[in-house]
Amino acid sequence: MIFQLVILLLFAGYSILIMNCWSAWKRIPLFIPAIQNPKTKVSVIIPARNEEDNIAPLLGALQTQTYPKELFEVIVVDDHSTDATASITQQFSSVRLIQLQQDAVNSYKKKAIETGIAAASGDLIVATDADCIPPPGWLETLVLFKEETKSVFIAAPVVINCNSSVLQLFQAMDFMVLQVITGAVVQGRKLSMCNGANIAYERKAFAHVKGFAGIDSIASGDDMLLMYKIEKQFPGRVHYLKSKEAIVTTQPAKTWKAFFSQRIRWASKARKYEDKRILPVLLLVYFLNLSFLALIIAGCWSRQYWLWLGVFWLVKTLVELPLFRSAAMFFNKPWALQLFFFFQPLHILYTIVSGLFSQFGIYEWKGRKVR
Repeated sequence: MIFQLVILLLFAGYSILIMNCWSAWKRIPLFIPAIQNPKTKVSVIIPARNEEDNIAPLLGALQTQTYPKELFEVIVVDDHSTDATASITQQFSSVRLIQLQQDAVNSYKKKAIETGIAAASGDLIVATDADCIPPPGWLETLVLFKEETKSVFIAAPVVINCNSSVLQLFQAMDFMVLQVITGAVVQGRKLSMCNGANIAYERKAFAHVKGFAGIDSIASGDDMLLMYKIEKQFPGRVHYLKSKEAIVTTQPAKTWKAFFSQRIRWASKARKYEDKRILPVLLLVYFLNLSFLALIIAGCWSRQYWLWLGVFWLVKTLVELPLFRSAAMFFNKPWALQLFFFFQPLHILYTIVSGLFSQFGIYEWKGRKVR
Protein backbone atom coordinates (compact mmCIF):
# COMPACT_ATOMS: atom_id res chain seq x y z
CA MET A 1 0.00 0.00 0.00
CA ILE A 2 2.86 2.41 0.83
CA PHE A 3 4.48 1.60 -2.53
CA GLN A 4 1.33 2.53 -4.45
CA LEU A 5 0.85 5.70 -2.39
CA VAL A 6 4.41 6.87 -3.07
CA ILE A 7 3.94 6.41 -6.81
CA LEU A 8 0.63 8.28 -6.74
CA LEU A 9 2.24 11.17 -4.86
CA LEU A 10 5.11 11.26 -7.35
CA PHE A 11 2.66 11.49 -10.25
CA ALA A 12 0.62 14.16 -8.50
CA GLY A 13 3.70 16.31 -7.90
CA TYR A 14 4.98 15.72 -11.42
CA SER A 15 1.63 16.66 -12.95
CA ILE A 16 1.58 19.95 -11.05
CA LEU A 17 5.15 20.67 -12.15
CA ILE A 18 4.43 20.03 -15.84
CA MET A 19 1.20 22.01 -15.86
CA ASN A 20 2.95 24.97 -14.20
CA CYS A 21 5.65 24.86 -16.87
CA TRP A 22 3.06 24.75 -19.64
CA SER A 23 1.20 27.69 -18.13
CA ALA A 24 4.40 29.73 -17.77
CA TRP A 25 5.40 29.00 -21.38
CA LYS A 26 2.04 30.20 -22.66
CA ARG A 27 2.44 33.44 -20.73
CA ILE A 28 5.63 34.34 -22.58
CA PRO A 29 4.59 36.68 -25.41
CA LEU A 30 5.98 36.12 -28.88
CA PHE A 31 8.49 38.90 -29.42
CA ILE A 32 7.45 41.43 -32.03
CA PRO A 33 9.95 44.32 -32.20
CA ALA A 34 8.57 47.77 -31.41
CA ILE A 35 11.75 49.50 -32.59
CA GLN A 36 13.56 49.01 -35.89
CA ASN A 37 16.87 50.83 -35.53
CA PRO A 38 19.26 48.73 -33.41
CA LYS A 39 22.54 50.37 -32.41
CA THR A 40 24.32 47.91 -30.11
CA LYS A 41 27.80 46.66 -31.09
CA VAL A 42 27.87 42.87 -30.98
CA SER A 43 30.68 40.34 -30.61
CA VAL A 44 29.82 36.78 -31.64
CA ILE A 45 32.05 34.33 -29.76
CA ILE A 46 32.42 30.80 -31.13
CA PRO A 47 34.52 28.24 -29.20
CA ALA A 48 35.50 25.47 -31.60
CA ARG A 49 37.31 22.17 -31.25
CA ASN A 50 37.63 19.80 -34.22
CA GLU A 51 34.70 21.34 -36.09
CA GLU A 52 35.98 21.15 -39.67
CA ASP A 53 32.64 19.75 -40.85
CA ASN A 54 30.59 22.50 -39.22
CA ILE A 55 32.52 25.75 -38.96
CA ALA A 56 32.17 26.87 -42.61
CA PRO A 57 28.34 26.60 -42.71
CA LEU A 58 28.13 28.60 -39.48
CA LEU A 59 30.47 31.35 -40.66
CA GLY A 60 28.65 31.45 -43.97
CA ALA A 61 25.33 31.91 -42.16
CA LEU A 62 26.81 34.76 -40.14
CA GLN A 63 27.76 36.52 -43.37
CA THR A 64 24.09 36.57 -44.40
CA GLN A 65 22.84 38.25 -41.20
CA THR A 66 20.49 41.19 -41.68
CA TYR A 67 22.23 43.04 -38.85
CA PRO A 68 24.51 45.87 -40.10
CA LYS A 69 27.96 44.39 -40.72
CA GLU A 70 29.68 47.40 -39.15
CA LEU A 71 27.89 46.64 -35.87
CA PHE A 72 29.09 43.09 -35.30
CA GLU A 73 32.28 41.06 -35.28
CA VAL A 74 32.84 37.31 -35.27
CA ILE A 75 35.57 35.73 -33.15
CA VAL A 76 36.39 32.02 -33.40
CA VAL A 77 38.47 30.63 -30.55
CA ASP A 78 40.14 27.42 -31.69
CA ASP A 79 40.43 25.03 -28.76
CA HIS A 80 43.49 22.95 -29.69
CA SER A 81 41.84 21.47 -32.80
CA THR A 82 43.71 18.66 -34.53
CA ASP A 83 41.77 18.97 -37.79
CA ALA A 84 41.26 21.76 -40.36
CA THR A 85 39.07 23.98 -38.16
CA ALA A 86 41.63 26.80 -38.01
CA SER A 87 42.53 26.78 -41.70
CA ILE A 88 38.88 26.79 -42.76
CA THR A 89 38.19 29.71 -40.43
CA GLN A 90 41.07 31.67 -41.96
CA GLN A 91 39.32 31.51 -45.34
CA PHE A 92 36.73 33.96 -43.97
CA SER A 93 38.53 37.30 -44.04
CA SER A 94 35.96 39.05 -41.85
CA VAL A 95 36.36 36.51 -39.04
CA ARG A 96 38.98 36.84 -36.32
CA LEU A 97 40.69 33.60 -35.30
CA ILE A 98 42.26 33.17 -31.86
CA GLN A 99 44.00 29.94 -30.96
CA LEU A 100 43.72 28.92 -27.33
CA GLN A 101 47.12 28.64 -25.66
CA GLN A 102 46.18 27.49 -22.17
CA ASP A 103 46.22 23.79 -21.49
CA ALA A 104 45.68 21.51 -18.50
CA VAL A 105 42.45 23.25 -17.49
CA ASN A 106 39.22 21.49 -16.61
CA SER A 107 36.90 23.77 -18.59
CA TYR A 108 38.35 24.43 -22.01
CA LYS A 109 35.11 25.86 -23.32
CA LYS A 110 34.91 28.48 -20.57
CA LYS A 111 38.55 29.37 -21.17
CA ALA A 112 37.86 29.74 -24.90
CA ILE A 113 34.84 32.00 -24.30
CA GLU A 114 36.74 34.04 -21.74
CA THR A 115 39.63 34.47 -24.20
CA GLY A 116 37.23 35.58 -26.91
CA ILE A 117 35.53 38.10 -24.66
CA ALA A 118 38.89 39.57 -23.65
CA ALA A 119 39.57 40.30 -27.32
CA ALA A 120 36.05 41.49 -28.12
CA SER A 121 35.01 45.08 -28.79
CA GLY A 122 31.22 44.62 -28.66
CA ASP A 123 28.93 45.70 -25.84
CA LEU A 124 26.78 42.59 -26.26
CA ILE A 125 28.40 39.16 -26.23
CA VAL A 126 26.53 36.57 -28.29
CA ALA A 127 27.71 32.99 -27.77
CA THR A 128 26.95 30.04 -29.99
CA ASP A 129 28.47 26.67 -30.80
CA ALA A 130 30.43 25.80 -33.92
CA ASP A 131 27.90 23.17 -35.02
CA CYS A 132 25.00 25.65 -35.11
CA ILE A 133 23.24 27.52 -37.91
CA PRO A 134 21.37 30.77 -37.11
CA PRO A 135 18.65 32.25 -39.33
CA PRO A 136 19.37 35.55 -41.15
CA GLY A 137 17.50 37.69 -38.61
CA TRP A 138 19.14 36.12 -35.56
CA LEU A 139 21.43 38.93 -34.44
CA GLU A 140 18.94 41.63 -35.30
CA THR A 141 16.21 39.93 -33.24
CA LEU A 142 18.54 39.43 -30.27
CA VAL A 143 19.64 43.06 -30.28
CA LEU A 144 16.15 44.48 -30.73
CA PHE A 145 14.96 42.34 -27.81
CA LYS A 146 17.90 43.44 -25.67
CA GLU A 147 17.35 47.12 -26.41
CA GLU A 148 13.60 46.91 -25.84
CA THR A 149 13.67 44.87 -22.61
CA LYS A 150 16.97 46.21 -21.21
CA SER A 151 18.05 42.61 -20.64
CA VAL A 152 21.54 41.91 -19.36
CA PHE A 153 21.24 38.18 -20.14
CA ILE A 154 19.12 36.57 -22.86
CA ALA A 155 18.35 32.88 -23.19
CA ALA A 156 17.19 32.10 -26.72
CA PRO A 157 15.75 29.00 -28.41
CA VAL A 158 17.69 26.14 -29.98
CA VAL A 159 16.35 23.25 -32.05
CA ILE A 160 18.04 20.03 -33.19
CA ASN A 161 18.12 19.25 -36.89
CA CYS A 162 17.30 15.57 -37.41
CA ASN A 163 16.85 12.82 -39.95
CA SER A 164 14.49 9.85 -39.63
CA SER A 165 16.67 7.67 -37.37
CA VAL A 166 15.39 6.79 -33.90
CA LEU A 167 18.45 8.38 -32.30
CA GLN A 168 18.03 11.73 -34.03
CA LEU A 169 14.24 11.83 -33.76
CA PHE A 170 14.47 11.16 -30.03
CA GLN A 171 17.08 13.87 -29.51
CA ALA A 172 15.04 16.43 -31.41
CA MET A 173 11.88 15.65 -29.43
CA ASP A 174 13.58 15.63 -26.05
CA PHE A 175 15.54 18.80 -26.76
CA MET A 176 12.58 20.89 -27.84
CA VAL A 177 10.78 20.02 -24.60
CA LEU A 178 13.86 21.10 -22.63
CA GLN A 179 13.76 24.39 -24.54
CA VAL A 180 10.14 25.04 -23.62
CA ILE A 181 10.89 24.23 -19.98
CA THR A 182 13.83 26.64 -20.19
CA GLY A 183 11.52 29.42 -21.34
CA ALA A 184 9.00 28.54 -18.64
CA VAL A 185 11.44 28.63 -15.72
CA VAL A 186 13.10 31.82 -16.92
CA GLN A 187 9.68 33.41 -17.32
CA GLY A 188 8.71 32.28 -13.82
CA ARG A 189 11.95 33.64 -12.28
CA LYS A 190 12.21 30.37 -10.39
CA LEU A 191 15.21 28.52 -11.81
CA SER A 192 18.15 29.16 -14.12
CA MET A 193 18.18 27.23 -17.39
CA CYS A 194 19.59 28.03 -20.82
CA ASN A 195 21.71 26.52 -23.57
CA GLY A 196 25.13 27.85 -24.58
CA ALA A 197 24.30 27.41 -28.27
CA ASN A 198 22.17 30.56 -28.15
CA ILE A 199 22.73 33.07 -25.36
CA ALA A 200 23.64 36.74 -25.16
CA TYR A 201 24.81 38.94 -22.30
CA GLU A 202 26.25 42.36 -21.71
CA ARG A 203 30.03 42.40 -21.60
CA LYS A 204 29.78 44.77 -18.61
CA ALA A 205 27.59 42.25 -16.76
CA PHE A 206 30.12 39.48 -17.48
CA ALA A 207 32.87 41.67 -16.04
CA HIS A 208 30.70 42.71 -13.07
CA VAL A 209 30.24 39.09 -11.94
CA LYS A 210 33.94 38.40 -12.66
CA GLY A 211 33.11 36.12 -15.55
CA PHE A 212 33.53 32.45 -14.81
CA ALA A 213 35.42 33.00 -11.55
CA GLY A 214 34.16 30.51 -8.99
CA ILE A 215 32.79 28.14 -11.63
CA ASP A 216 35.87 27.87 -13.83
CA SER A 217 36.91 24.55 -12.31
CA ILE A 218 33.63 22.96 -13.45
CA ALA A 219 33.90 21.47 -16.93
CA SER A 220 30.40 22.51 -18.02
CA GLY A 221 28.18 25.40 -16.98
CA ASP A 222 29.34 28.15 -19.34
CA ASP A 223 25.65 28.86 -19.83
CA MET A 224 23.43 27.99 -16.82
CA LEU A 225 25.95 28.67 -14.06
CA LEU A 226 26.91 32.00 -15.63
CA MET A 227 23.24 32.86 -16.02
CA TYR A 228 22.68 32.24 -12.33
CA LYS A 229 25.63 34.46 -11.36
CA ILE A 230 24.25 37.30 -13.48
CA GLU A 231 20.68 36.80 -12.26
CA LYS A 232 21.85 37.21 -8.66
CA GLN A 233 23.47 40.55 -9.46
CA PHE A 234 20.83 41.81 -11.90
CA PRO A 235 17.48 40.44 -10.69
CA GLY A 236 14.63 40.84 -13.15
CA ARG A 237 16.91 41.53 -16.10
CA VAL A 238 17.36 37.97 -17.33
CA HIS A 239 14.84 37.08 -20.03
CA TYR A 240 13.87 34.37 -22.50
CA LEU A 241 13.48 35.42 -26.12
CA LYS A 242 10.45 33.65 -27.57
CA SER A 243 10.82 34.25 -31.27
CA LYS A 244 11.05 31.91 -34.24
CA GLU A 245 13.39 34.41 -35.90
CA ALA A 246 15.88 33.73 -33.10
CA ILE A 247 15.86 29.90 -33.24
CA VAL A 248 19.33 28.48 -33.78
CA THR A 249 19.61 25.01 -35.33
CA THR A 250 22.18 22.60 -33.93
CA GLN A 251 23.35 19.11 -34.84
CA PRO A 252 22.41 15.93 -32.97
CA ALA A 253 24.92 13.59 -31.38
CA LYS A 254 25.94 11.00 -33.96
CA THR A 255 25.94 7.92 -31.72
CA TRP A 256 24.10 6.76 -28.63
CA LYS A 257 27.39 6.86 -26.73
CA ALA A 258 27.93 10.50 -27.70
CA PHE A 259 24.34 11.33 -26.83
CA PHE A 260 24.52 9.84 -23.34
CA SER A 261 27.91 11.45 -22.74
CA GLN A 262 26.41 14.83 -23.66
CA ARG A 263 23.41 14.42 -21.40
CA ILE A 264 25.51 13.14 -18.51
CA ARG A 265 27.67 16.25 -18.91
CA TRP A 266 24.58 18.45 -18.74
CA ALA A 267 23.13 16.62 -15.75
CA SER A 268 26.43 16.72 -13.87
CA LYS A 269 26.02 20.48 -13.38
CA ALA A 270 23.17 19.89 -10.95
CA ARG A 271 25.58 19.18 -8.09
CA LYS A 272 27.19 22.58 -8.62
CA TYR A 273 24.07 24.76 -8.49
CA GLU A 274 24.02 27.35 -5.73
CA ASP A 275 20.28 27.70 -6.31
CA LYS A 276 19.12 24.63 -4.41
CA ARG A 277 15.52 25.07 -5.53
CA ILE A 278 16.31 23.01 -8.59
CA LEU A 279 17.33 19.92 -6.62
CA PRO A 280 13.82 18.93 -5.41
CA VAL A 281 12.57 19.34 -8.98
CA LEU A 282 15.33 17.13 -10.39
CA LEU A 283 14.73 14.53 -7.68
CA LEU A 284 10.99 14.52 -8.38
CA VAL A 285 11.55 13.98 -12.10
CA TYR A 286 14.18 11.30 -11.50
CA PHE A 287 12.18 9.27 -8.99
CA LEU A 288 9.05 9.58 -11.13
CA ASN A 289 10.90 7.90 -13.98
CA LEU A 290 12.56 5.43 -11.62
CA SER A 291 9.09 4.36 -10.46
CA PHE A 292 8.49 2.78 -13.89
CA LEU A 293 11.50 0.52 -13.36
CA ALA A 294 10.17 -0.31 -9.90
CA LEU A 295 6.80 -1.27 -11.39
CA ILE A 296 8.47 -3.58 -13.92
CA ILE A 297 10.35 -5.35 -11.13
CA ALA A 298 7.29 -5.49 -8.87
CA GLY A 299 5.33 -7.06 -11.73
CA CYS A 300 7.54 -10.14 -11.49
CA TRP A 301 5.80 -10.88 -8.16
CA SER A 302 2.36 -9.55 -8.95
CA ARG A 303 1.09 -8.91 -12.48
CA GLN A 304 -1.19 -6.14 -11.27
CA TYR A 305 1.86 -3.87 -11.23
CA TRP A 306 2.30 -4.37 -14.98
CA LEU A 307 -1.23 -3.07 -15.35
CA TRP A 308 -0.23 -0.09 -13.25
CA LEU A 309 2.76 0.33 -15.54
CA GLY A 310 0.54 0.61 -18.61
CA VAL A 311 -1.84 3.01 -16.88
CA PHE A 312 0.94 5.33 -15.71
CA TRP A 313 2.61 5.22 -19.15
CA LEU A 314 -0.65 6.60 -20.53
CA VAL A 315 -1.07 9.08 -17.67
CA LYS A 316 2.46 10.43 -18.11
CA THR A 317 1.82 10.92 -21.82
CA LEU A 318 -1.46 12.76 -21.23
CA VAL A 319 0.04 15.00 -18.55
CA GLU A 320 2.95 15.99 -20.78
CA LEU A 321 0.95 16.27 -24.01
CA PRO A 322 -0.11 19.96 -23.76
CA LEU A 323 3.48 21.03 -23.06
CA PHE A 324 4.83 18.76 -25.78
CA ARG A 325 2.30 20.03 -28.30
CA SER A 326 3.29 23.64 -27.55
CA ALA A 327 6.93 22.69 -28.16
CA ALA A 328 6.14 20.87 -31.41
CA MET A 329 4.16 23.82 -32.76
CA PHE A 330 6.74 26.48 -31.80
CA PHE A 331 9.64 24.52 -33.30
CA ASN A 332 7.67 23.47 -36.40
CA LYS A 333 7.81 19.74 -35.68
CA PRO A 334 4.14 18.63 -35.68
CA TRP A 335 5.21 15.13 -36.78
CA ALA A 336 6.60 14.59 -33.28
CA LEU A 337 3.09 14.33 -31.84
CA GLN A 338 2.58 11.01 -33.62
CA LEU A 339 5.67 9.51 -31.98
CA PHE A 340 5.30 10.96 -28.50
CA PHE A 341 3.50 8.03 -26.83
CA PHE A 342 5.82 5.38 -28.32
CA PHE A 343 9.02 7.18 -27.33
CA GLN A 344 8.08 7.34 -23.66
CA PRO A 345 9.94 4.13 -22.63
CA LEU A 346 13.13 5.40 -24.28
CA HIS A 347 12.80 8.74 -22.52
CA ILE A 348 12.28 7.05 -19.16
CA LEU A 349 15.33 4.81 -19.65
CA TYR A 350 17.56 7.70 -20.73
CA THR A 351 16.49 9.80 -17.73
CA ILE A 352 17.36 7.01 -15.32
CA VAL A 353 20.73 6.25 -16.91
CA SER A 354 21.93 9.83 -17.41
CA GLY A 355 20.79 10.87 -13.94
CA LEU A 356 22.64 7.96 -12.35
CA PHE A 357 25.93 8.31 -14.21
CA SER A 358 26.02 12.10 -13.85
CA GLN A 359 26.72 11.57 -10.15
CA PHE A 360 30.08 9.97 -10.90
CA GLY A 361 31.27 13.33 -12.21
CA ILE A 362 33.52 12.04 -15.03
CA TYR A 363 32.58 12.02 -18.71
CA GLU A 364 34.08 12.41 -22.15
CA TRP A 365 33.68 15.58 -24.22
CA LYS A 366 35.41 16.43 -27.49
CA GLY A 367 37.84 13.56 -27.02
CA ARG A 368 38.77 14.59 -23.47
CA LYS A 369 37.84 13.01 -20.17
CA VAL A 370 36.84 15.76 -17.75
CA ARG A 371 35.04 16.05 -14.44
